[in-house]
Amino acid sequence: MADSPLVAAASAAAARPISDSVQQALAISLRGCEELLPQADWLRKLARSEASGKPLRIKFGLDPTAPDLHLGHTVVFNKMRQLQDLGHLVIPLIGDFTAMIGDPSGRNNTRPALTREQISANAQTYLEQISLVIDIEKAELRYNSEWSDPLGARGMIELAARYTVARMMERDDFAKRYAGNAPISVHEFLYPLMQGYDSVALKSDLELGGTDQKFNLLMGRHLQQEYGQEPQCILTMPLLEGLDGVEKMSKSKHNWIGITEPANSMFAKLLSISDVLMWRYFKLLSLRPLAEIAALRAEVEGGRNPKDAKVALAKEITSRFHGVVATERAADDFQRRAAGGVPDVIAEVALGGAPLPIAKLLVGANLVPSGSEGLRMVEQGGVRLDGTVISDKALKLPAGKYVVQVGKRKFARVTLVA
Repeated sequence: MADSPLVAAASAAAARPISDSVQQALAISLRGCEELLPQADWLRKLARSEASGKPLRIKFGLDPTAPDLHLGHTVVFNKMRQLQDLGHLVIPLIGDFTAMIGDPSGRNNTRPALTREQISANAQTYLEQISLVIDIEKAELRYNSEWSDPLGARGMIELAARYTVARMMERDDFAKRYAGNAPISVHEFLYPLMQGYDSVALKSDLELGGTDQKFNLLMGRHLQQEYGQEPQCILTMPLLEGLDGVEKMSKSKHNWIGITEPANSMFAKLLSISDVLMWRYFKLLSLRPLAEIAALRAEVEGGRNPKDAKVALAKEITSRFHGVVATERAADDFQRRAAGGVPDVIAEVALGGAPLPIAKLLVGANLVPSGSEGLRMVEQGGVRLDGTVISDKALKLPAGKYVVQVGKRKFARVTLVA
């Protein structure tokens, strides 16, 4: 049997020497990634792009399910930016249609769908935040409702006919839920089909995603072949651990660093990660050359203070989202706090009821969630008034002005009146 055109083209490409620039592009593609499948096909696509001068189409889908993004999301954004800097066309795809289905990936129950109003509001904030990483002016921004809405019932049925239930049940979360007698709604099968159809509509050459999206990304390859297109390659990126170094970064787990949170907070959080986790963040978040990171790590292993490397990382990441000036202020602010000083900007709070018990003052200033937590912090020596540690849990404060500190990072300037 004769080889297919795709196999023939791959063989021809393999027979030609690979240029240094294509090898470099492959190395950049592989940096920090979990899997690049099939790597030989991607190398062929890179070589073809170099020969023709035609950029490759790089797709990354985002369902706007929440208004805030964190550094974990930017792991994939960084890869998009690296490929964009190579001259390829990145396509941020807003899943305004698929968000109404709800992606069940990695979940053990049905994910609630969103309204169009929620999706629209979240999508706007996503675009503003994505623009902090990639050059949105040079990107091809798309919404999958463009082709999903016109598909209609007939088109949906025809699409569903191109995949089997048995193959769908190979997906890990579906298999576990079925084995555990957990309900699986029929509409959940539509999600990977629609995500795969996005690749058909966009004629993508490469689709990016987290490791939890592998099944959906492979669906795109399958459906492109079904529709007579050259199948996309897929590139999966690791899920970034949060500040605890254990769980993946998540707002619900309180271990996240939001990309729109203040520079002071972002800088301080980055400096709070462990020395071990720091290198993971360098690998997945830094845009520094790998040789430079390796040299820095060698210096630390040779005796240099690891804090120097961590400060460099914190400055790089914070300046990406807030600029150099705000980052330097954040660094100065952190040093001031470390030396026992007061940050430049702290909350101003006015309270009544003087003389006021210390626990009530801490709650009223939003420094602790409850009076019992306030008393616990006092007992542990974690509360300061005007720089002095407070140890008396029965302390009542008269009217006046106070700078109150709880722990290392929480401050408030309190005006207390009778």
